[in-house]
Amino acid sequence: MKKQLKKVLVLGSGALKIGQAGEFDYSGSQALKALREEGIRSVLVNPNVATIQTSEGIADKVYFLPVNTFFVTEIIKKERPDGILLAFGGQTALNCGTELFQKGILKEYGVEVLGTSVEAIMNTEDRDLFVKELNKVNLKVPVSQACETMEDAIATARRIGYPIMIRSAYALGGLGSGVCPDEETFVKIAESAFTFAPQVLVEESLKGWKEIEFECIRDANDHCFTVASMENFDPLGIHTGESIVVAPTCSLTEDQVKMLQDITIKCVRHLNIVGECNIQFAFNAFTNDYRIIEINARLSRSSALASKATGYPLAFVAAKIALGYTLDQIGEMGTTNSAYVAPSLDYLICKIPRWDLTKFVGVSRKIGSSMKSVGEIMSIGRTFEELIQKGLRMIGQGMHGFVGNDHTKFDNLDDELANPTDLRIFAIAQALEEGYTIDRIYELTKIDPWFIERLKNIVDYKHKLEGYSRTSLPM
Repeated sequence: MKKQLKKVLVLGSGALKIGQAGEFDYSGSQALKALREEGIRSVLVNPNVATIQTSEGIADKVYFLPVNTFFVTEIIKKERPDGILLAFGGQTALNCGTELFQKGILKEYGVEVLGTSVEAIMNTEDRDLFVKELNKVNLKVPVSQACETMEDAIATARRIGYPIMIRSAYALGGLGSGVCPDEETFVKIAESAFTFAPQVLVEESLKGWKEIEFECIRDANDHCFTVASMENFDPLGIHTGESIVVAPTCSLTEDQVKMLQDITIKCVRHLNIVGECNIQFAFNAFTNDYRIIEINARLSRSSALASKATGYPLAFVAAKIALGYTLDQIGEMGTTNSAYVAPSLDYLICKIPRWDLTKFVGVSRKIGSSMKSVGEIMSIGRTFEELIQKGLRMIGQGMHGFVGNDHTKFDNLDDELANPTDLRIFAIAQALEEGYTIDRIYELTKIDPWFIERLKNIVDYKHKLEGYSRTSLPM
């Protein structure tokens, strides 16, 4: 370890709520574990008592206080830490750290930001800076403009043309975002977006394109690689936290995956991200056209999924890198315990969100670019058919899997398929049962035919099994 650190402040994610899952408890716990292993005293700020990281023996000292500038400043004055970790508490911690930096508090008390610099964080979080930085190296981003007033936002939307995608800067779980088919909808969502952040991004809508994600890690020696590739079952327009996600990617060719990996590494190096980051692509598999829609210079929901899916402890490794280690110094080189190379998988994993929308009277079941899910499950298997059957039985909605859910029927299938809800996967099952073609379902949902074909395999096999009596089933 190069840095001589005695005490490090770790910003937790704050109180858990809809739109913010428990993955930050995982990443923060891993960071605290790495600090303890190095003999560095840890100070944690996290008001949530229902987490692992606030349990006895994880951090040396815990402050059950809100993760905001006022309280963190007071803690810094009292504890006088040598360094601070911002990347392990999600958007809440990142926003707080950025504000501490901009107000000069970190400099005043000599607190070093460990890992990715605040400047690099701001280049990924400030939508205007993000676009300008990637334009420097000719990487494609959606046609867009950052706006700070409603008048400017409306003028930009008219210039780009509807439909329009709007996003809040520095927002959590897709808050204040949405696809707007017309100006009336745009004004409504924009008003909401400005309540979450002083800046919004107005951009071309890529709704219907595939959404592909990569987790990438880089050390101070510029050794950089992608640890996991993930593919959203749902097309762009559905928040990744609301979508079924499969890893590694299934429907792309090796050349397409390699192209996106190369772009990821080029992007991470240009932004000078040191540690772990998540990058999200909009991808047109027919033309190989792409847009970089978001980069999270922190541990994210997808990072926790990738860690569990691959066995590569991204948060632990990122914390070690922040302390000054390089990837060849983490673990034992030449073994599966080395952090220097990405793990290879001979299986698939699938993440399925869990919603509790029935508990809220009058709430819309429609899902989109803002999160409503309250948790998720992960299933492991050799085929997508196995994954989806296991996963849908696990989500706690009383389902028997993809098929056999006779208590769930839809009167208007075309509407259910075209306008996604938390139950759309079961609408696809009914559509296949009723003879919808793969092309027809793709036209309505924009879900890749690769997935629909495999869902059809489940329905076909169900029909095959129905041809047997219980006593004549082959042993």
